[in-house]
Amino acid sequence: MTYLTLGVDISKDRLDAHLAPTGEVRQFPNNKTGYRDLLAWLAGRSRDRVVYEPTGHWHRDFEQALLDAGLPLARVNPLQARRFAQALGRRAKTDVLDAALLAQMGTAFDLRPTVLPPPRQRELRELQLARWALVRDRTVAKSRELHLRQPTPRRPCRNRLRQIERALDALDTETAELIRTDAALARADRILTSIPGISRITSATVLAELPEIGTLESREGASLAGLAPMTRESGAWKGKSFTQGGRARLRRGLYMAALAASRHNPDLRAKYLQLRNAGKPGKVALTAIMRKLIILANTLVKQDRTWTADYRVAPR
Repeated sequence: MTYLTLGVDISKDRLDAHLAPTGEVRQFPNNKTGYRDLLAWLAGRSRDRVVYEPTGHWHRDFEQALLDAGLPLARVNPLQARRFAQALGRRAKTDVLDAALLAQMGTAFDLRPTVLPPPRQRELRELQLARWALVRDRTVAKSRELHLRQPTPRRPCRNRLRQIERALDALDTETAELIRTDAALARADRILTSIPGISRITSATVLAELPEIGTLESREGASLAGLAPMTRESGAWKGKSFTQGGRARLRRGLYMAALAASRHNPDLRAKYLQLRNAGKPGKVALTAIMRKLIILANTLVKQDRTWTADYRVAPR
């Protein structure tokens, strides 16, 4: 049996599809009618997977429709897809070429299948996205207010800040209620907030950005957060290890948690001081605490138990 791989390039209004190895090419509108026509085109065929890139919110309905129909999906990182094209020596970039490239990538690699989180998890992430946008707006408004001297321009700026604070309070209340009414989220939230340094806001960030928490291996959480050190060596040359990539919003939330944990979590404070006393820069030590926090959080959720201090490690 010959398995087929479908590459789909998703834009706001259109789906460009390329079927490998047959080379068939089709276009469909990016709406319910287009999804129905795409499924009808694939009906009766044996297919390996459908490969696509996430495109903001334009891919969400497509993704849900095809998963509901039982198709195996594989969502790939756009940067990795571009690097794959460069490795093949391809410089041109159009929607049709991108669809063919995705189909070829799906044929060449054993891609991880797409698994959507439960609906409540997706609702939580939407609330967190709205919260992050408001926090950015608040930062901009506060910065603008600092430079205003005249009462006329300062008044609307202050009104905007009060409006943002009310919206943030409403979002935090709705987030807390969503977590409270979902048994799995509520239990994970109780475990996370039992760790000194992780607030309810950080807990909601972790639950929204790392829905896999509790199912990962020891180091996978650090890798997904972009906190796993990358070694650079070539022959006799040895460069400094560094971190990069990963889920940026998760990493930003963990940074504030690490600041608090380095002061108030006895185990992690001892580790932080040990690193600082060994001559490590403050940011390097904090990055290590962030990595330990996410590994600890994943372990506790996996074991379904709350945090307890390791009293063998006395903070200095």
